[in-house]
Amino acid sequence: MKPTKMRNKQIFQATYQTRSKQLGSALSKDLHKKYGKRSVRVVEGDSITILRGEFKGVEGKIAKISTEKSSVAVEGIKKEKTKGDKFDVYIHTSNLVVTSLNTSDKWRISKLEGKNPSKQSKKETPKETKGVDKDGKKEVND
Repeated sequence: MKPTKMRNKQIFQATYQTRSKQLGSALSKDLHKKYGKRSVRVVEGDSITILRGEFKGVEGKIAKISTEKSSVAVEGIKKEKTKGDKFDVYIHTSNLVVTSLNTSDKWRISKLEGKNPSKQSKKETPKETKGVDKDGKKEVND
């Protein structure tokens, strides 16, 4: 089987969990320096800039996310049908740059900064052995 056919099969027949991980988008230069990561999974409320396509250069916030299309709908970007109805335009996440993050999810931010949230709550203290000398024998206090 051709490599392109295999690749397309993997992409389009992927599970929802795998598809969700594919919803990544590049970070802007300042965020890249701040977090030390090139890309991040997009979430509703992130501010983005469109790099390619009909709406190139447009800035906005993510309104909806479609895992089936691997794309997002941006607030304020709509197209009009011939009858006058308006509908959302979905843009693929590879054509976006995230300019500011939605910081409502503390777990997401701690993950980006490289901190493990489960280990932050637990503080390990060294155990002290009272009444035992270097050889492991019990000391007798008189």
